[in-house]
Amino acid sequence: MIYMDNAATTMHKPQEVIDAVVNAMNSMGNAGRGASEAALSASRVIYDTRDRLAELFGAEDARRIAFTSNSTESLNIAIKGSLNPGDHVITTVLEHNSVLRPLYEMEKNGVELSIIRCDEKGMPDISQMEASIKENTKMIICTNGSNLTGNYVDVSVIGKMAHAHGLMFVVDASQTAGVFPINVQEMNIDILCFTGHKGLLAPQGTGGIYVKDGIELRPLKTGGSGIQTYSKEHPVQMPTALEAGTLNGHGIAGLHAALGYLKKEGIDNIRRKEQELMWRFYNGVKDILGVKIYGDYSQKERCAIVTLNIGDYDSSEVSDELLMEYNISTRSGGHCAPLMHKALGTVEQGAVRFSFSHYNTEEEVDAAVRAIHELAEEP
Repeated sequence: MIYMDNAATTMHKPQEVIDAVVNAMNSMGNAGRGASEAALSASRVIYDTRDRLAELFGAEDARRIAFTSNSTESLNIAIKGSLNPGDHVITTVLEHNSVLRPLYEMEKNGVELSIIRCDEKGMPDISQMEASIKENTKMIICTNGSNLTGNYVDVSVIGKMAHAHGLMFVVDASQTAGVFPINVQEMNIDILCFTGHKGLLAPQGTGGIYVKDGIELRPLKTGGSGIQTYSKEHPVQMPTALEAGTLNGHGIAGLHAALGYLKKEGIDNIRRKEQELMWRFYNGVKDILGVKIYGDYSQKERCAIVTLNIGDYDSSEVSDELLMEYNISTRSGGHCAPLMHKALGTVEQGAVRFSFSHYNTEEEVDAAVRAIHELAEEP
């Protein structure tokens, strides 16, 4: 199979990640729950992984990073843990349902919500974002990269604007963590939400949240923490405040190895390879009669995503044909990005998304280009 659904999850993981998970399952105890070598080994891996994430994201202190199961959990913590009835929050039509659905839930509970439009190429209108700020605005939350169009959003510009108005800035880095450079302090990011199973090349069920020093969030869950057992209240110190229960130590061991791989290979090199493959595919299909491509390709820096439709064919039919006839795995439908599809006029048709990894090859890309040519020529 030619796997081109990496925006959903990176299926091909570095061998050292696989080995780390297997080794952890053979040796790892429960971090913070005992003094055995197995428990201490787990604690060391988790501590060092937290440290590696802090280095990757430019965090001021590794303790400001808590582990979660994915971006969805992180975003729920950020949104539900900080907003209150009467607060106003600003977001964009680019967002994934992991942002939108928690916000709609908070809206029912008295939070005011403004959703910023995009242009015809799917880029958010940042001037409208600033114009939407009001006295009760508390937060701006947006993606760093669209999972539908691949458009890269320069969140440093938004962060600077948010802080100029004294607002909390939350970034969804699901599509960019591990691929694009992120420095939370330089980019004025107060809360960064990320997942492990995409650009970070880690196992599914891993992720995390960075919370700037001085910000306290209500935890999404409370319970066992390994410390302060006799207190009726869950500990408030980070990262324990947001890490109730046993962590996914086996997955975190894989994330630890993945971070080592990324440092060894260099995220700039990985991004360059992925973008070369993306541009090769884009240039191969952009002039095919009947093919419509979505997104802003005047941007040099983009997530390695090309999303398209062929004529008025349903996207699921095209994606199924790619899989059954050409053994190419893509993603069709709504991509959990309903407002972006509405803005692009693709609610009914959906769209076919090709998303590339540095593990893909030029030969695979050329095979995908030939497949689109052949499908577009079918009567």
